[in-house]
Amino acid sequence: MNIHEYQAKALLKTYGAPVSRGVPVLAAGEAEAAARELGGPLWVVKSQIHAGGRGKGKFKEAAAGEKGGVRLARSVEEVKTFVEQMLGNTLVTAQTG
Repeated sequence: MNIHEYQAKALLKTYGAPVSRGVPVLAAGEAEAAARELGGPLWVVKSQIHAGGRGKGKFKEAAAGEKGGVRLARSVEEVKTFVEQMLGNTLVTAQTG
């Protein structure tokens, strides 16, 4: 079965398993609202792909930046930037080749 992390967390939550809060973002314009909804001084922005090693992966497109598919944002503006860089780009990991 191929499901993304946010989908697995929702499924586990229905069975009472403790899961960390998160908000899936499907468009760059949703990033700021999601960060404000979650609150806090630090956010983890994760690319959702069917492969492991997202943090060590690299994007094919230069516009996505040098960082991998898991990034720590220390401001709402940084959340927006990371989401804009990741969405629509190709993340290559050890599992995707």
